[in-house]
Amino acid sequence: MLDNLSLSLQNVVKKIAGARRIDPRTIDEMVKDVQRTLLQADVNVELVMGLSTRIRERSLKEKPAPGANPREHVIRIVYQELVDVIGKSTDVPLSKQTILMVGLYGGGKTTTVAKLARYFQRKGLKPAVICADSYRPGAYDQLKQLCEQINVPFYGEKDSDALTIVKHGLKELKGDVKIIDTAGRHALEADLIKEMKQIHKLAKPDQNLLVLDGAMGQLAGKHAKAFDDAIGITGVIITKLDGTAKGGGALSAISETNSSIAFIGTGETLDDLERFDPDRFISRLLGMGDIKSLIERAEESLAAEDLDVESMIRGRFTLKDMHRQLEAISKLGPLKQVMQMMPIGLGLEISDEAYQVTNDRLSRYKVIMDSMTNEEMRDPRIVGSSRIKRIALGSGTSLEDVRELLRYHKMMQNAMKGLRGGKFPMQKLMKRFKM
Repeated sequence: MLDNLSLSLQNVVKKIAGARRIDPRTIDEMVKDVQRTLLQADVNVELVMGLSTRIRERSLKEKPAPGANPREHVIRIVYQELVDVIGKSTDVPLSKQTILMVGLYGGGKTTTVAKLARYFQRKGLKPAVICADSYRPGAYDQLKQLCEQINVPFYGEKDSDALTIVKHGLKELKGDVKIIDTAGRHALEADLIKEMKQIHKLAKPDQNLLVLDGAMGQLAGKHAKAFDDAIGITGVIITKLDGTAKGGGALSAISETNSSIAFIGTGETLDDLERFDPDRFISRLLGMGDIKSLIERAEESLAAEDLDVESMIRGRFTLKDMHRQLEAISKLGPLKQVMQMMPIGLGLEISDEAYQVTNDRLSRYKVIMDSMTNEEMRDPRIVGSSRIKRIALGSGTSLEDVRELLRYHKMMQNAMKGLRGGKFPMQKLMKRFKM
């Protein structure tokens, strides 16, 4: 997510943390680094200059909080000021409601409609989707297929106007959350703006959510204001934040309008939509991790028996345990997203190529373990050369692949023993991250 911006901001944080002392010269260098980073991410110049001034003044004048050293104090100021620039998030309650989705052509609105339905579905609600895009060829089929993938009720009519479709859809569909997808448009097209206003008047939505492409940069503010003037935008969903260079512009531009950010798109799958939380978002950008989001994702994705860490620490860590662990990790989503939720000091800095290698390796490990007997999974020490040959043949892998798996298991087993031994007890880890 915003890889270039995140990497640059993390370098700023590391520079401060590694400084011998915090003096005016160090502060000035840090402020210049922050300015350069944000401007490269297309953040509004006036916002950047105002942010820089506040960071400099606070860093030089404010005294560190009790127990904090000067380096931690400055990092905390950078964190707080970045959160303030983005502003608060839009509250979208988990309750019965109607949501009107609007946006520009090519901004990912239709896919986002399905992602939003999936979000409410994961939260235990029953969403339903109405396709009122009667202009774009294929919109009906695309949204219908996406809804079928997640088993969400769908309504649309290929040969009717948008108002008729919405009127019929609201009557036909039953559900806790009704999401209306409208045609993508340019904010200044009078006819489509008129239609949008008519749909709004008919549906009387509880939320008017604007979908914006994260790569738009500072143009996002102009379009958000135009839609807001038309129907009163209650929140914004920013898409395509995974890797875009100009996402900082879209994020900061929203603060210039009457809108705030409700959700962010973080990937291509229908599960890759997150509630926007400024504190967590900036924490992740700065490399401080997002343990709370990781826990929430685990609670949504994993059953209690999927990853019983405590039992593994108390007993022997077998290959069965490791297989269960790899299955649990895969349920949490792409490894890169999971790792970005870990603090810099605890997680690893891994390149995109290394992430792919790791994912491929973990998949290969699971295939190898599927070719083992229950006895071998319970006690890997019995796996000798003849068994290695049989396992490699059965899994379609090499002898070295099987040996690599056994070495990996041994390493994980030793790590679990270290936790059990009290050097890094689970209670301390939980307390450290306030779980």
